[in-house]
Amino acid sequence: MNDLLACARFPRASTYGPAWIRAGVSGGAHPLWLTEWLCESLSLRPGMRVLDLGCGRALSSIFLHREYGVQVWAVDAWFNRDENLRRIQDARATEGVFPLHADARSLPFAQGFFDAIVSIDSFPYYGTDDFFLGSLARYLQPGGLLGIAGAGLAREIDGNVPGHLHGWWTPDLHCLHSPPWWRSHWQRTGLVDVTVADTMPDGTQRWVDWQRAVAPDNSVEIDAVGADAGDYLAYVRVIATRTSVAADEPVTSVATTYVRQPLLRGETTDDPVS
Repeated sequence: MNDLLACARFPRASTYGPAWIRAGVSGGAHPLWLTEWLCESLSLRPGMRVLDLGCGRALSSIFLHREYGVQVWAVDAWFNRDENLRRIQDARATEGVFPLHADARSLPFAQGFFDAIVSIDSFPYYGTDDFFLGSLARYLQPGGLLGIAGAGLAREIDGNVPGHLHGWWTPDLHCLHSPPWWRSHWQRTGLVDVTVADTMPDGTQRWVDWQRAVAPDNSVEIDAVGADAGDYLAYVRVIATRTSVAADEPVTSVATTYVRQPLLRGETTDDPVS
C-alpha cells in the first residue's frame, strides 16, 4: 500500500511519510503530488508570500514552505485552524505557515498582499463564479502568480453524463471543467494572463492510485475513473500572471448605522411604533 504513495514522478512528495499523508487526507486527490506538479511551472522563490486557498488540513501549505521556502497563509473554511496549527508545529514549520479560518469569498487581506495564490483540488467549488476572480485578484500584486491544480475534465461534457460515470457522478461534479474552459473563464476578465492550461499525463492512473492508497473501499470512484481512462476525467492545472487591470472593489453598504425613517408615505418619525 505504501508503494502507491511513493511515485517516481513526484520525487519531492515521495519523501513524506505515508502515515502522515493519510492522517491529513482532506480531499479526493494527493495534495503533494498536485502541488509538486503545479510548482513545476510556477516560479516560486524563497520568501514570497503565498496564499494557499482551500488548504484542507494544510499538507500542501507545509509542503510549499518546506520545499520552496515561501511564507504560506493556509486558509480554509471547513477544516479546523487549531488542528492545522498543531500539524504545522509538528512539521516544524511555524515560522513560515500561518493557519487561518476564512471563506474564499471573504478574505481578511490587504490589496496586493500576496506574490502568489495557489489552490489545490478546491478551486472549482467556488471559483467558477463569474465574479470570483475579480474579488480574488485584488489580493495579488501586479505580476503575481495564480495557480490551481486538481480534479477536472480533459474535455467538456456536451449533453448527458457518459454512462460509465453514472454510478459515481453527482450534481456537484458539474463544477469540474477542462483547461480550455478555465483559460477562457480567466482570460476574458483581463485581470490575468493565462500561461499554462493543461492536464497531467497519466493523471487518471495517479487518481486511481491515490484512491487505492487512502480509500481502497471506494470502488465506485475507482471503477469510474478506471473505466474512463482519461477520456473525460483528468487532473487539471492552470497558471496565470496578474495584470495591471484594476480588480473589483468589495461591495459595501452605503448606510453604516440605522436611523429610523417613515415607513409609509404621510407618516413621520414621531408616529408611534405599534
